[in-house]
Amino acid sequence: METRRRSVVKAVLWNVMGLIIMSVVGLVATGSAAIGGTLAVVNTAIGLTLYVVYERVWAGISWGRNV
Repeated sequence: METRRRSVVKAVLWNVMGLIIMSVVGLVATGSAAIGGTLAVVNTAIGLTLYVVYERVWAGISWGRNV
């Protein structure tokens, strides 16, 4: 079973990578670093929150585990 801390660290690292990629995509798509960065931050905040919840839900489900 995975600890909450591990789930959060994984989520944060994954979302940092996503933030960087989305910032570049937002910049290219809009031509504005400010707008692109804002879109990336909003996307990252939503994604991080949902990922942590998703991981914690699955941590409590025993289906598919070899116990």
